[in-house]
Amino acid sequence: MSLTLAIVLLALAGCDRAAPDPAQGEGALGAEKASLAGEVDRSRAGELMPAETVRLPDGTQLNLGALQGQPVLLNLWATWCAPCKKEMPLLDELALERDGELRVLTVSQDLQGAEKVLPYFEQAGFQALEPWLDPHNGLGQHYDAGLPMTVLYDANGQEVWRIAGDYDWSSAEAAGLIDEGIGT
Repeated sequence: MSLTLAIVLLALAGCDRAAPDPAQGEGALGAEKASLAGEVDRSRAGELMPAETVRLPDGTQLNLGALQGQPVLLNLWATWCAPCKKEMPLLDELALERDGELRVLTVSQDLQGAEKVLPYFEQAGFQALEPWLDPHNGLGQHYDAGLPMTVLYDANGQEVWRIAGDYDWSSAEAAGLIDEGIGT
């Protein structure tokens, strides 16, 4: 129980809960894009993707370590994290644009799991993202960072870079960073 409490407190400390998030609609997002300010960290480049298992609410499981063969953009987020929710529509657009060349996985760190995640996904109407869950918070423990956390892995399952904090996934800079991982 104390480990779970420590994880929750760590995640809360990393998430900018003080930032106002008055609207989740597309109109509000446009004005907030300029404030997406995560920084690229290449200090762990070459590390392998963790062999953690995530699942969908229907019970489908996915071992991340088995995803070699295609680049993966792994995003850890939570429904209570305003910066996370701000970048989710951008990640959905990115997944649609890069379909076939990049797999975008958004994995919820919500302790209530599907109870919180499914209503959020239904309301948001994502077209490409799936509601992956991390029921044992193994990824949160592995990355030991606040939310959101996004890591790009190349087709060999090796880390290219990571970004702690929200980011403008629709920017030209983001496109260039992603091209690093997919080899274009």
